[in-house]
Amino acid sequence: MNRKHFLSSLLTTGVSFKILAAPPHNPDISFRIPQQLKPGDVMGITSPAGYITIEELQPAIEQIQSWGLKVRLGTTIGKRDFSFGGTDQERAQDFQRMLDDPSIKAIMCARGGYGSIRIIDQLNFSKFLARPKWIIGFSDITVMHCHINSNYKVATIHSKMCNSFPGDWLNAEPVQKETIVSIKDAITGVKMKYTALPHLKNRNGIAEGTLTGGNLKTIETLAGSRSEIKTAGKILFVEDTGEYLYSIDRMFWSLKRTGKLSELKGLIIGGFKIKPDDPGEAFGRTLYDIVWRKVKSYKYPVCFDFPVGHQRNNYALKCGVLHRLSVTANGVELLEV
Repeated sequence: MNRKHFLSSLLTTGVSFKILAAPPHNPDISFRIPQQLKPGDVMGITSPAGYITIEELQPAIEQIQSWGLKVRLGTTIGKRDFSFGGTDQERAQDFQRMLDDPSIKAIMCARGGYGSIRIIDQLNFSKFLARPKWIIGFSDITVMHCHINSNYKVATIHSKMCNSFPGDWLNAEPVQKETIVSIKDAITGVKMKYTALPHLKNRNGIAEGTLTGGNLKTIETLAGSRSEIKTAGKILFVEDTGEYLYSIDRMFWSLKRTGKLSELKGLIIGGFKIKPDDPGEAFGRTLYDIVWRKVKSYKYPVCFDFPVGHQRNNYALKCGVLHRLSVTANGVELLEV
């Protein structure tokens, strides 16, 4: 008996049945993870945003070379077009060369500032997709993370950049060394694991999902564009610096109204350097009040004061990679799985 006649017979005999839906497809399974780096591999350094001098790069160059890697500087290093590391055309061409060069196994952005959004639509990622490589940076480089993660499903690394390497490694604070070493761990295939202290405003729970996020203001400016962040089914982390509380409130409302908070697996609030209110213009709400107003109707775990952001304890996070977030009364753990 064929399937059509079988179903017909069930209906005529009054037998009830239910066709079970297939389990939902996890769209993040298709994320591609760039190959881990090994001694002798080349890391490119370029400036897609702000300018930086070769002298300022020396501590980063020396440290990266101490990992057994070779360093290749882009043509934008040392160039300056007002606040930018060269003109838009120069920065786009330099980044494109590094995307296309198969001998370069990872690209570290020299610094943030502003400028990536001015060149992102000029970049062609076809050769990059043929041989994915780690793109490394944070702050303004959130543009790159969101664009690459959302459009091409390739993992990237949110971390400190060259301008954050300590000038005197031997006398650097332990947290400075740890955050830089976390970059090495991320690019060489070490499974990442971070902890944070318990916080009274945390919401406990355990969640598993692909990690995504970055600078909150940058994420907001990408809404509605080809580079818009995709958060459904993911663990989202956000951080920011130099913003008023009312502006942070507006950005979180934007996340909520655009549906970016409703289907999360978990939410991580990193460092927020808040600009003091002008006299007589107090906003009257804390960061914790702002966040809780937006997420109180959801059930996923939420943690505050995670070590990511414009601060010394800014550890490397792999965007596009599956993680498990555990928030308990004893503390927070973020584990790559």
